[in-house]
Amino acid sequence: MLRNFINTDLYERQGKALTNFKRTIPDAASDLAQELIKDPYDFAFTGITKRYNEKILKDALLNNITQFLIELGTGFAYVGREYRLQIGKTEKFIDLLFYNLNLSAYVVVEVKIGKFDFADAGQLGGYVVACNHILRKEGRDNPTIGLLICKEKDNVVAQYALEASSLPIGISEYDLARLYPEKVEGTIPTIEELEKGILSEAESPQSEAPSEPGEQ
Repeated sequence: MLRNFINTDLYERQGKALTNFKRTIPDAASDLAQELIKDPYDFAFTGITKRYNEKILKDALLNNITQFLIELGTGFAYVGREYRLQIGKTEKFIDLLFYNLNLSAYVVVEVKIGKFDFADAGQLGGYVVACNHILRKEGRDNPTIGLLICKEKDNVVAQYALEASSLPIGISEYDLARLYPEKVEGTIPTIEELEKGILSEAESPQSEAPSEPGEQ
């Protein structure tokens, strides 16, 4: 796990998502909530390298649920996919629903393969309110948090959407390519370089056994 955190540059991504948590979550929990949200999320573990849609991406995330939970961070417990909510006479389905044990709160996760737009925040906000009414238990759960993970976002558009919402929402991007910190890239030898070094060492004269005394 530590190797994964180093290889994916966790320090540079942790707590970097755009959120309105400072304004919508009490001070005691807002910093913790902020630190739990990354930007971007590293979804390279899905193995997706060709064209895909949202269903393919969500299938791949749940087929690798252990890696997905590790990437989400500490305290996340999986509740369900396409989680059904009966809102009045209408059925709505949340992409992915989690519960964070550290925050004692449900976390609604919506995954979008396109670019973020205002309508995405509105949809997410509706799900957050619905969870507060239907799932949240007074005295047990804190207010529900929404997290939208998209392929691309304009930070200004995202910030305006966050300012327009009174609900705790975060907006992040994801990447399907393996994330490596720039400061480390190129400083660690590749497997091929290590193999060449071992072969060169084995073939060098110094590696030959010393001759017995008296041998010519």
